[in-house]
Amino acid sequence: MDTSLDKNQASRMIISQKSHSKLHELGMAMRLYRVKLIAIPFILMLFSFNLIAGTKPLAVNINWPEFMNKQDLYWNVLPKSWDEGPFLGNGLLGVQIYEEPNENYIRFEVGNSNVHDHRTGEDLFNRPRLLIGHFALTPVGKIIGGEMRLDLWNAEARGTIKTSKGSISFRSIVHAHEMGIITDVTFTGDESGFRWEWKPANADSPRYLFSQTPASYFKKPEGYISNPQPIINIQNGGGVCVQPLLEKGQTATAWKEISAQKERTLYVNISHSYPENNAQSLAVNAVERISKMKENKLVQSHRKWWHKYYPASFLSLPDAKMENFYWIQMYKLASATRADRALIDNTGPWLTVTPWPNAWWNLNVQLTYWALNPSNRTELGASLENALYGNIQNLIMNVPELYRYNSAGIGRSSDFSNVSPVGEPGKLTSTPEVGLLTWACHNLWLLYRFKMDDQLLKEKLFPLLKKSVNYYLHFLKEDNDGKLHLPTTYSPEYGVAEDCNFDLALLRWGCETLLNTCSRLSISDELIPRWKEVLDKLTDYPIDTNGFMIGRNTPYEKSHRHYSHLLSIYPLYLTNIEKEGNKELIERSLNYWQSKKGHHEGYSLTGASSISSAIGNGNDALFYLNGLFSKFLRPNTMYKEAGPVIETPLSGAQSIHDMLIQSWGGKIRIFPAVPDKWNDIVFHNFRTEGAFLTSARRENGKTTFIRIKSLAGEPCIFISDMITPSFKGARKFKLTNLAKGIFSIDLKKNEEIVLFPKGTEPILDINPINKGTHEQNNFGIRKINNSFSCF
Repeated sequence: MDTSLDKNQASRMIISQKSHSKLHELGMAMRLYRVKLIAIPFILMLFSFNLIAGTKPLAVNINWPEFMNKQDLYWNVLPKSWDEGPFLGNGLLGVQIYEEPNENYIRFEVGNSNVHDHRTGEDLFNRPRLLIGHFALTPVGKIIGGEMRLDLWNAEARGTIKTSKGSISFRSIVHAHEMGIITDVTFTGDESGFRWEWKPANADSPRYLFSQTPASYFKKPEGYISNPQPIINIQNGGGVCVQPLLEKGQTATAWKEISAQKERTLYVNISHSYPENNAQSLAVNAVERISKMKENKLVQSHRKWWHKYYPASFLSLPDAKMENFYWIQMYKLASATRADRALIDNTGPWLTVTPWPNAWWNLNVQLTYWALNPSNRTELGASLENALYGNIQNLIMNVPELYRYNSAGIGRSSDFSNVSPVGEPGKLTSTPEVGLLTWACHNLWLLYRFKMDDQLLKEKLFPLLKKSVNYYLHFLKEDNDGKLHLPTTYSPEYGVAEDCNFDLALLRWGCETLLNTCSRLSISDELIPRWKEVLDKLTDYPIDTNGFMIGRNTPYEKSHRHYSHLLSIYPLYLTNIEKEGNKELIERSLNYWQSKKGHHEGYSLTGASSISSAIGNGNDALFYLNGLFSKFLRPNTMYKEAGPVIETPLSGAQSIHDMLIQSWGGKIRIFPAVPDKWNDIVFHNFRTEGAFLTSARRENGKTTFIRIKSLAGEPCIFISDMITPSFKGARKFKLTNLAKGIFSIDLKKNEEIVLFPKGTEPILDINPINKGTHEQNNFGIRKINNSFSCF
């Protein structure tokens, strides 16, 4: 097995291709595995042209293996925790790799997002995610050092562990579509006797386990009963561990090791069944099947999936660390979910002891999914669509019985069944956190807007959004001022108030969206007059001298990590810079929110960054995002608040998008909030609302060209710094100047246009920003001259 950490061992080839030609396999990178050779397809995606009549073609000149090599995470000292080491996933199964502290082994912590407890009751001690366990790679000698690399392009972790008896090298993947974890291990010296040992985890609620740690800030529940002890059956060359659950269902981990001279390969599957108790047979059968496949075919098919995934879009920045971070988040998204796999909850496939072992609907899920839209990875959003559209009856049952005939909702946290009761506005016996389903519907709306699938809108989103808004309508009351008001509801993370800005914003957005949908789809709904009345008479947002309040008679007075009271600014864009006076209000509200820092967390900074971008302030947007890096981000770009949570770094990727492209309000904004430090930028095939693919380049602080392609034939209006653009296309387009820097184009479905400043003839290249080699691979942990650098 080749133990080198450099994946670019084949000679690079650059071959021009004709326009619209199919990409061909140009070469083979050969990896030597001691005794056998595994041939890996080496796909170079170079010079793919989009022909534009009358001008030079748009040349996509990206050597993807070379470019992604610069994004990899690298360790020349061994990581020692979940938030330091490499992580792998396929949208369901996951692995984290690090040296176990105070032990002499490398820990391969395995996960499966489907593994939940299923006890009666909805709280976090009855229906949480459950830990599974880890494999201990134990050497003969004492571990004295090592290095690791997370190879993003091939989605594999590689490492060499140095011991007092020799060395052990591994290459691990979680297969892209086969449900298996595959780890190849070779050795030198006297390490032929290394062993794998399975160590099952405690299958109690991770929140219960957290309650027993010194970091806990809440008491463990009285009378909690543990799940039964796991049953382990070790066999020659493998084994199976079955974790029975108190109230039906089981989890099974099966493994098998196959030896071939100086290479040994471990195959692992984790399966979960409920209410059936057949997880053991599922896991054993899966391991038997994948272990009989030819390993070179498994590796090839795994890499093929990832090599197709990345080029859906492209981004290169002048800031190497920010660029590395962005591509790690793109890797993380596809490792955490797929169209037909698990919803991304608070941890994805990488669960550890945590107080957050479920999906949180008061911010976490929403932030997690934003970045996949502009990055043209909307197919991953199907996991969110399936989670909500597939559990409509549970969403209905979440609201009090009196309102179930036409309403639906979801509480703060839930498992994947979405069972989570919602409090009743005006009654404080339970927290009336009313707007969470409406906010989740905003995510569904974004998915619709970036795809423009009207059938999905009509059959799925419209009925669900209507039920969500209906729950609000039951509690609106007209006051003496002639305005409609909401009773006491809960502003997430802050407290209760009448006329919460959080709920007013969501109700206003919901009614507007329902009316717009009826207009688009020619729906004659009986509630149209009511929605119009709400928009006409709904009370204004409560505002004081410091900006947006929490609600009526409830100013923002204490530090608040959540921007729930600012939701009308972002992400709803109801309060935006297109109306005179709003920019000053937004700045005032943002500055006052950020001035009270006591309880701010990482997502307080990504939210502040995106709000800054919403008003065109790129320098502040970068300042806030850099705060995430300096204060909160872990060496492998994971993040925690008491326990691990996944949403904040992913929302950081969206903050980068917001600096470079926005498409709210029916307009595509190109480079709307670029920091002064970012003079050179290039992106390709970023998707926008209205289903447009956009590409653009910025050099020396100016836009040199924009390419827009329509996928749905929606009206196209764009804003840029090009005051008098020229354009080329397959026909004579009608380019209308609506205002300074604002243009409309009569772009039809599947048509595209290239625009550039008048009097210029730019080179229409999509290629990486040139940076020094010393700036690459910023994440991981390195020891340089006896000092440590986390990233």
